Amino acid sequence: MSVGKIIPDDIIFHIRVRDESIGGENPFKWTSCSTKDYFANKRVIIFSLPGAFTPTCSTYQLPGFEKHYDEILSQNIDEIYCVSVNDSYVMNKWVIDQGVKKVKVIPDGSGKLTNEMNMLVAKDDVGFGMRSWRYAALINDSKVEKIWEEAGKMDNCPDDPYEETDPTKILADIKI
Repeated sequence: MSVGKIIPDDIIFHIRVRDESIGGENPFKWTSCSTKDYFANKRVIIFSLPGAFTPTCSTYQLPGFEKHYDEILSQNIDEIYCVSVNDSYVMNKWVIDQGVKKVKVIPDGSGKLTNEMNMLVAKDDVGFGMRSWRYAALINDSKVEKIWEEAGKMDNCPDDPYEETDPTKILADIKI
């Protein structure tokens, strides 16, 4: 991934969204959103991680972005999205379990965005299959403006580095 990269606007994500008109205990329906919906004419932060419900992602990264959400948005940012190579069911349940109300999630179940960003790595050593390397990016109208990537990117990495994509570091880097 490189600064200046234009993210194609036609990557499609299949998402379960709440629809109260359905009723019952599971009032959700399928919808589709594209990278154009998420990134066109907006300045956003995306951060991607190996998986929902995993220790670093659940203990530090997602809660950290939720905690600093308003302060990050005050830096001329329109939205913060968490991307993971997980399906919409998993991402929705994770957000509920984490009590997240502000950060939005993008379920990249097929890894198409993650692959486009050149961040798809094998995590077979822990039984995950293909997942995202931990990174974050500032995207301005579908163009990568800034990148934060954890060191040591490789398939089946024995470590789970978490330093560069800490929300406090990202906030410090984008402060106006």
